[in-house]
Amino acid sequence: MLPRRVDAVVIGSGPNGLVSAVELADAGWDVLVLEGAETFGGAVRSTSEGGWVSDRFSSNYPLGLASPVFKAMELEKFGLKWAHAPLPLAHLLDPESSVAIHPDPNDTAASISREHPQDGDAWLELYSKYVRIREPLLQSLLTSWPPVLPGARLARRLGSAGELVRFARFMAMPVHRMAHELFDGPGGRALLAGNALHADAPLTGSVSGTMGWLLAMLAQDIGFPVAEGGSSSLSTALRRRAERAGALFVAGTPVAGIELAGGRAVAVQTASGERIAVGRAVIGDVSAGTLYDRLLPEASIPAGLRGDLKQFEWDYPTVKLNYRLSAPIPWNSDDARRAGVVHLGGTADDLVHISADLDTGRLPSAPFMLIGQTTKSDPTRSPEGTEAVWAYAHLPRGVVDDASAEKLGDRMDRHIERYAPGFANVVQDRDLQRPGDFIKSNASLGLGALGGGTAQLHQQLIFRPTIGLGSARTFVQGLYLGSSAIHPGPGVHGACGHLAARTALRDASVLGPVTRAFPTFALRHLQR
Repeated sequence: MLPRRVDAVVIGSGPNGLVSAVELADAGWDVLVLEGAETFGGAVRSTSEGGWVSDRFSSNYPLGLASPVFKAMELEKFGLKWAHAPLPLAHLLDPESSVAIHPDPNDTAASISREHPQDGDAWLELYSKYVRIREPLLQSLLTSWPPVLPGARLARRLGSAGELVRFARFMAMPVHRMAHELFDGPGGRALLAGNALHADAPLTGSVSGTMGWLLAMLAQDIGFPVAEGGSSSLSTALRRRAERAGALFVAGTPVAGIELAGGRAVAVQTASGERIAVGRAVIGDVSAGTLYDRLLPEASIPAGLRGDLKQFEWDYPTVKLNYRLSAPIPWNSDDARRAGVVHLGGTADDLVHISADLDTGRLPSAPFMLIGQTTKSDPTRSPEGTEAVWAYAHLPRGVVDDASAEKLGDRMDRHIERYAPGFANVVQDRDLQRPGDFIKSNASLGLGALGGGTAQLHQQLIFRPTIGLGSARTFVQGLYLGSSAIHPGPGVHGACGHLAARTALRDASVLGPVTRAFPTFALRHLQR
């Protein structure tokens, strides 16, 4: 039996929903988490069968390990263990050459500077500058919106006004331009470009440099870890933390709608017809489309918001292959044989062409591939002597049909074979996840996209998910969007759930009528 009334309902149990549940329950609220699927975790889930563990969606979590939000929850006390490969990342420039990020920055510099000695010094300087601003930067990105206090600390750490303006220019640059300003040779440029393609920003587009730089620096700083035992270990730790605080979890219970009265969210209705009254807040760890198109009454959506939602842009559709291998991949590259993550895609210039293909509707003949060799990071992922490996690539934006996914999957197989002759001989089993498969597994992964919407500048900050204030607030009092559809967007870091819970707690406080008055007025004015 579901409770008849609670302080808050969290819809969805992805990492953001779990963080919201923890923080609301920590504040003494009565919290109910409703998950439509039969298992918790959203897109942070793994399966286990016969000694093989497969991460079904996300897998490597540099932002998770670095996140101030997760750190504050002390998830290691609830069973979470991080696991690392000998090398965080190898990038294959061609079948015979590669560059790698090593645990020691000096070894990374040596890898980058094989043909261009000055590039090694450039890498060390780049990393040193990152370390100097790391703490206020991550606080600014992941703990508050707008980031007034951490932003002020970041500005002080940067020093002069000139350095602040230079940093703003640096963050705005396309990764292709950034890479050419920083490095003369292909190694450093490829590391930045490959990491930028973890997101969906064109490599010649503004702020793609930020994405490539931040992930490269995280790889150097803390690696590309996996959760020991499978990605569900991270979700389970978050759920245990929330349950200790008093949150109640119910799976297999889809929410069919949110009931409004007087401009406020007052209850949720489940698909089975049960009604749960809500005293303080509803937080949706769902896509923007799910919240506004399916859960709210159509007549309640302001005309401006309805029009803006028609322009909402998803990130690239994903095609993922999950392999069970009888032996490690026989890479030509020594770096790739030791790396937890392998980028397969060529030079930075090659990646620009692949990025252009994805934005112009062409299926890349040699796709950029992100490959996770999870057994190298965590030996519990497969039987001794074998390897559990996943690989994903992207379809062009908006292309989601099964035939295109199958064709891309075949190209992915051949692409690995080119860089690792004999790969086909070690494949015991191959499981293809197409965009339609992702959608069936998780309704929030619209068009098979894993990022909650494009990470390009036109759909970030105050433009995420549409024109607004960039916060978790909606035009409905007591209703908050707490998924990667809001700032700061994609990645397993918990920040979106944290911001939603923080906003809900502030709005329900004694000062709530004051703190929410202007944002609510502004949202309704912008979206009418």
